Amino acid sequence: MIQLIFFLLLGALLLASLFFLARRRPRIEGGAQAMVEARQALSALQSGLLPRELVERIFAREDLEYVASHAPPPVHKLFLDERKQVALSWARQVRAAILHLRRFYLGKARLYAGLEFRTELELAIDFALLLFACRVLELVVYWRGPYAAGRMVGSTTLAAARICAITEQALAFLNPPASAVAVHPMTGSQEG
Repeated sequence: MIQLIFFLLLGALLLASLFFLARRRPRIEGGAQAMVEARQALSALQSGLLPRELVERIFAREDLEYVASHAPPPVHKLFLDERKQVALSWARQVRAAILHLRRFYLGKARLYAGLEFRTELELAIDFALLLFACRVLELVVYWRGPYAAGRMVGSTTLAAARICAITEQALAFLNPPASAVAVHPMTGSQEG
């Protein structure tokens, strides 16, 4: 009787483990999902978070000076608090996108990018320094406000742009070649 209970429990355990293994998403080495996610993180950085105009506007001292000279103290304080939250959100989003790109490089890029050892080493150092800079930037903005981190923001955006350029090269094989999209001579429509 005890043996029957033991084998039934063992069977139930095996059945449960098979169920959980079947439900788990398979991780294909070099899967397309990782490529798409890396491309999305790269696009978010390049077009959404790193444009010079956006960064300059988030950390613009002119806005602070204008509000300080034309608004009452409660509005000035509210402006500082809101700008601080915007700057913190920006720094966190940059850090999250960089972490996403780093995960791509750690897991999948080696298979496709054909990076040299030296480039991989430089990239690893860039990722480490950039993630550290993002964390320090968050701390500085949190404790001293967005206007205390001017030079740090510039160096962070330059380092992120450098990583974006290397990632762009690594993901270049995902872009269709220019000759692959032809224009029909009569209609002017694109053919692929």
